[in-house]
Amino acid sequence: MIDSHLHLWTLDTFVTGGERPYSWLGPQHGVLFRSFGEEEARETLDAAGVRGAVLVQADDTVADTESMLAVASRNPWVLGVLGWVKLDSPAEAVAQLEGFAGQPVFKGVRHLVHNDPRQDFLDLPSVRESLASVARRGFTFDVPDAFPRHLGATVRLARELPELTVVLDHLGKPPLADQAVMGSWRADFMALGREPNAVAKLSGLCVADLPYNSATLRPLFETALEAFGAARLMIGGDWPVSTLGAPYGRTLDVLLELVSSLSPTEQDLILEGTAIRTYGLAANPLVDA
Repeated sequence: MIDSHLHLWTLDTFVTGGERPYSWLGPQHGVLFRSFGEEEARETLDAAGVRGAVLVQADDTVADTESMLAVASRNPWVLGVLGWVKLDSPAEAVAQLEGFAGQPVFKGVRHLVHNDPRQDFLDLPSVRESLASVARRGFTFDVPDAFPRHLGATVRLARELPELTVVLDHLGKPPLADQAVMGSWRADFMALGREPNAVAKLSGLCVADLPYNSATLRPLFETALEAFGAARLMIGGDWPVSTLGAPYGRTLDVLLELVSSLSPTEQDLILEGTAIRTYGLAANPLVDA
């Protein structure tokens, strides 16, 4: 399989704007509050039998993107990089996109919308203008942790900018532990699935106070299949964030158990094919490997 969602960060080697990078990350995050580098990532993937991965930004800085691109230049297992550009400044965003466009491994952009204080970030005219530029250059846009603040806006974005491929990370972070608001998540999630330019990731689904197993996740998996179908779903480990809930191997085993109920063709799509098509990865599908 290809892991469509993997992070790296180094807390002690570069500084952005005089501040420590990954400012969202602190001692309260326990085992995550350290550096996670390329060698540890490669060993983790190898141990799980994963043949390649897409690196995903974890900081709203150009430095984070440049760091991932440097890792990609040294490691053939990195099949794609999803970086960051300053979406609320169209001129800067275009300049950054043009700089990254010369590197074929650069596949798309992401912004930590859940950490941004602006409730209307995805509806801002400046952001929409920048995302139109992202689409024109053939890049994708990932939206992390969309529920509850940004899932409805993600639906509007996909509907109003149909030329942009919108990737919903972690199924939009469904509130499994709070059934009172699951209906709100489901309504927006199903609406996004009706937009043909939208794709979703089976990733980041460990929920505090709930067991991480296939029984817990099966309702989400079935809803995801109903909304998107296998051709618009991809699997992601969300390492190392996922280690807060389960070791990497266990994280994948639960997802693979769910996927194993599908036909071989559907399994191939979720495990590799959707990621290859969505991000334009230079990798042959599993069936041709």
